[in-house]
Amino acid sequence: MTEIYFNTKFGKIIHGDSLQLMEKYIELKSVNLIMTSPPFGLVRKKDYGNVDAMDYIEWFRSFGHIFKRILRDDGSLVIDIGGSWIKGQPTRSLYHFKLLIMLCEEIGFHLAQEFYWWNPSKLPTPAEWVTVRRIRVKDAINCIWWLSPTPYPKASNRRVLQPYSDSMKDLLRNGYTAKKRPSGHDISEKFSVNNKAAIPPNLLALPNTESNSYYLRYCAAHKIKPHPARYPSILPEYFIRMLTEKGDLVIDPFAGSCITGEVAERLERRWVCVDEVEEYLEGALGRFDGENLKANGSQENVYYKIPRPGLLWDEEEEEALPEDGGRNRPKRKRKIASLPKSEYTEELQDTEQMVVQYTLLEKSDSEYNEQN
Repeated sequence: MTEIYFNTKFGKIIHGDSLQLMEKYIELKSVNLIMTSPPFGLVRKKDYGNVDAMDYIEWFRSFGHIFKRILRDDGSLVIDIGGSWIKGQPTRSLYHFKLLIMLCEEIGFHLAQEFYWWNPSKLPTPAEWVTVRRIRVKDAINCIWWLSPTPYPKASNRRVLQPYSDSMKDLLRNGYTAKKRPSGHDISEKFSVNNKAAIPPNLLALPNTESNSYYLRYCAAHKIKPHPARYPSILPEYFIRMLTEKGDLVIDPFAGSCITGEVAERLERRWVCVDEVEEYLEGALGRFDGENLKANGSQENVYYKIPRPGLLWDEEEEEALPEDGGRNRPKRKRKIASLPKSEYTEELQDTEQMVVQYTLLEKSDSEYNEQN
């Protein structure tokens, strides 16, 4: 069943099966942008109904074919997709790379560019491999595949320029010597032209720290369970700005709480958001309150920096590597709960990482193996 759940000036929310909707009601070659974050192929099932990583490609294939049919030749398909770990192992699934290959080699999409969404606020997960056995680093990156039916989708990076760095400002102010670098790159005199802003890289630094937004307050006030996997609004806004113009049609077939629709509404793009879970759509209604749309129109100016590897390498002796590669858990340390309250530091009390680590250490190996 497919039904219009909510209408706005520029778009609509539809409750129903997105595959059915696109096949029956979306005109061929009419869509400018499909901007979506489908359920990831994870080991453990989530409330929003994700597909197992082993079955993901087969499940997504039908969507890929209909995406290709409804997109304009100069349109784009942008997929935010997180990675996954192989069950019970500190090794990564290749499902999202296989998805990319299937979409390109089988269905005929072109990879315009790959992006990486770095979430600076991501907790150190998976805890078993990162905070307990200490044999992996935290997984803080999502892949974003930007695809198109042709090699030349409509796009302009002038729409998403970012401020110059302090070092670039110094270079423009003080000048530099035009010459070839050892790498062979020719840095000409044209490099000193002040274009007012910089071309961004394909690494997007976006924290996902929503805790007191209008959407969450709306859900709480109406006793609605918020969608558990929401991307920050700046993510779809980046691609909607770069790849579409006012009046263009944007579709999100896995809409969840309809963040894509909220952004498209603010930017005056036509849009359609579809989801099968009515409770998520109930919460999505709060996004289209006039006050919320106006408030989300401005963004905070914040820089996020990645520390250079090696900053701490000379400060302490190297610990011995685990001879078994981390196959077995390390010996349990003294229980955190047994420490006198006076020995707790404020950082220890407030850090969720330590709570997660302590909880895992208290589980028996048999419990862990059963879960994985």
